[in-house]
Amino acid sequence: MNFTFGRCKSSVHIEADIPNINAILTAMNVQHSIIVCDTNTAAFAETMKRGRSVPMCTLPSGEWAKEWRSVETILKTALESGLGRDGLFIAVGGGVISDLCGFAASVYKRGAAFAAVPTTLLGMVDAAVGGKTGFDLFDIKNFAGTFYPARHIYMPLAALRTLPPREWRSGLAELVKTAVIDDSIYKPAVRERLLALTPALRSMTAESGELEMIIDSAAPLIRQAVKVKGRIVEKDPEERGGGREILNLGHTFAHALESSAGLGRLSHGEAVAWGIVRACELGVELKLTPPERAETIRSVITALSYETRAPHPAMAGGGDFIRALSGDKKKKDSGFRFVVPARRGARIVTIDEGNLKRIRRIAGLT
Repeated sequence: MNFTFGRCKSSVHIEADIPNINAILTAMNVQHSIIVCDTNTAAFAETMKRGRSVPMCTLPSGEWAKEWRSVETILKTALESGLGRDGLFIAVGGGVISDLCGFAASVYKRGAAFAAVPTTLLGMVDAAVGGKTGFDLFDIKNFAGTFYPARHIYMPLAALRTLPPREWRSGLAELVKTAVIDDSIYKPAVRERLLALTPALRSMTAESGELEMIIDSAAPLIRQAVKVKGRIVEKDPEERGGGREILNLGHTFAHALESSAGLGRLSHGEAVAWGIVRACELGVELKLTPPERAETIRSVITALSYETRAPHPAMAGGGDFIRALSGDKKKKDSGFRFVVPARRGARIVTIDEGNLKRIRRIAGLT
C-alpha cells in the first residue's frame, strides 16, 4: 500500500517474513544506516542484518525508555557511527521504538531518512503508520514530538508469533478503535474475527496450532486498519483540522489514565480500551452515540477481557487524572477535545472547562 503524507510518500509492505536489510537499503537508495531496537528485538534486528555490519542502538524495553535520554542515545550512536544526513534510521520494534527512532531521525542534522519495521501488533496498526513521533516528558504521554513519516514500513507477520499476551492486548484495542471509526465493528463477521484473537491474550505455545490461526485472523484486520488510518492521515497529515483527530477515539481518556496510573504500568491498549468505553458514555450523554452502538462496542471490549470499570483500578487519584488531562496536547483554548462514536464513524467534541464535572463523573471520579 502506498500513501502520501504531506510531502512524504510512504510505502507499507505487509509480508510473512523478516525483511532483509539489503532490500531496505536498496528501496531507500541509501548506503549507510543504523538500527534502533530494544532488548526484546535485538535478536530480530541481528537476523535482519544477514551478517552485514550495521551499527545498532539497543535501548531498554518498555514505556519507561520513552524519554529524552533515549533520544540522546540514538543521536549519539548515529554521530559516533559517522552517519551522514543522507543516512537511514531503521526502527525495529514496537510503538516506543518507532516513536523514538522517528523523532531522532527528524532532528538528526535537520532530518535524515527513516524506515520502520514494526514487530508488535500496536506498531503495525498504529504507531509506525502516519508519521507521529515523540517521547514522554513532564510525566505527560507523548508531550514532545514531530510529524515525520517513515518512507518504507515493513510489517513481518512472523514477528507476531513472538508476542506475549500483554503486547497482543496493547495492539488489539487499536484494531477495535479502527473498526469503530470505519463502522465495521457493527458487522458480525468483523466482530467474530476480532474475538477470534482472544486466545492471544493468554499464554500459548506454537505446538497448539493457535498461533497460526490467530495470525490468519489478524492479517486482514491489520491490512484494513492500515488502509483506514493511511487514508485519513493523507487528508490531514499534521492534524490541522482535516479529520486526522478522529484517530484519537478513546485517547484523551486513555492518555490521562496512563499518566495518572504511572507511565508504563498499563499497556497503551489497556488504556485505549477503557478510554473507548468512556468515550461511548460521553457520546450517549451528548446524544451523539446511539445507545445500541455504544452497547455493541462495550460488549466487544468486555468480551476481550479489558478493564472497563470507572474509576479504573490503576488510577492513582482524581487529581492526577485531571492534571494529566489538562496537560494533554489535544487540549485547546476552547477546551478539552474528545472523539466519540457517532451514527456513522466518529466525531470530535469539545468540552469546556466549566463542564469538566461531566468528564470527572464519566471517569468515575465523583
